[in-house]
Amino acid sequence: MATTDFDAEIKELRATLTTIGSVLDLDKLRSDIATLEEQVAAPDLWDDQANAQKVTGKLSELQGTLERFSSLDNRVDDLDVLVELAVEEGDADSLAEADAELGRLRQAVEQLEVRTLLSGEYDAREALVTIRSGAGGVDAADFAEMLMRMYTRWAERNKFPVEVFDTSYAEEAGLKSAT
Repeated sequence: MATTDFDAEIKELRATLTTIGSVLDLDKLRSDIATLEEQVAAPDLWDDQANAQKVTGKLSELQGTLERFSSLDNRVDDLDVLVELAVEEGDADSLAEADAELGRLRQAVEQLEVRTLLSGEYDAREALVTIRSGAGGVDAADFAEMLMRMYTRWAERNKFPVEVFDTSYAEEAGLKSAT
């Protein structure tokens, strides 16, 4: 990959991170973390268990969001330095490492972008997914089972809790329906 390609890719990653940062409103995020840390430091926090769990959970969530963003921002800076050094020294191994890191960073930034899109007021709530094979026989039932497996694995990989309430299997193979 040519240096200009790295420069363009890094510039694009920075632009995406800037957009994510503005959506997250980093100043407000830091302010909210400071406020919640003050509440956690209060000696009477655990007098109300429900409120204490709510406050510490929210603090943990906000700190995780800020940490993910900061980590990616630092990794983009490190990649920029790595590319610069590799080009100066003409080191092909470092350029290959930079290319691999660029791919990993691109994927991580995309994941953060999706998480950011799913950070609205109601997005932290549960979702109920129902899959029905409908008409189509064995192929439709088999496809419904593949969809169920795909959605379940995606949710687990993204650390969303998954609970299957009801499953109705087809006679030959696959699912009639699942919730």
